Amino acid sequence: MQRLIAALALSSAAAFVAPVAPAASTALRAVEEFEVGVQAPAGFFDPLNYCEDQPESFARRRAVERKHGRISMMAFVGILVHNADIEFPGYISKSQGVKFSDIPDGIYGFSKIPAAGILQIFLLTGLIELAWWPASNYSGDYGIGFWGKKWQGEDKLQKLNAEMANGRLAM
Repeated sequence: MQRLIAALALSSAAAFVAPVAPAASTALRAVEEFEVGVQAPAGFFDPLNYCEDQPESFARRRAVERKHGRISMMAFVGILVHNADIEFPGYISKSQGVKFSDIPDGIYGFSKIPAAGILQIFLLTGLIELAWWPASNYSGDYGIGFWGKKWQGEDKLQKLNAEMANGRLAM
């Protein structure tokens, strides 16, 4: 019995050991998609073995994850701004007499937007999907950089990892 308790105590101590970080490389290299988003504690998370069964579709799935993460981050900021009562002054529809301040918080607010406003939202979304962030661009690099700054090598990998992590949190 004492041996069992000692074995259990020693085996659970391994859970408190810090993971070993990989050796940092100073060489500039291209960012590989299999490295982006691979973070502790999960590592490379592929529970359904898509990368082994359908490796050709991994690039598209990663691009879709990146795009959905970006959209989710923008939507989350929009929720925070709206719930903080930061609103545009004036009317959302002058002809119907609806002000921006008349739109309630939450999902109920969507039903208070005039039909022309919902049409504008869908048209803008379609424009972004087809022209600005096209689905055929799997790289996720749309030529604008990060506030105008372009990253390379390890810095780019770090920024892409942060973007993937934040996008996953927002989703």
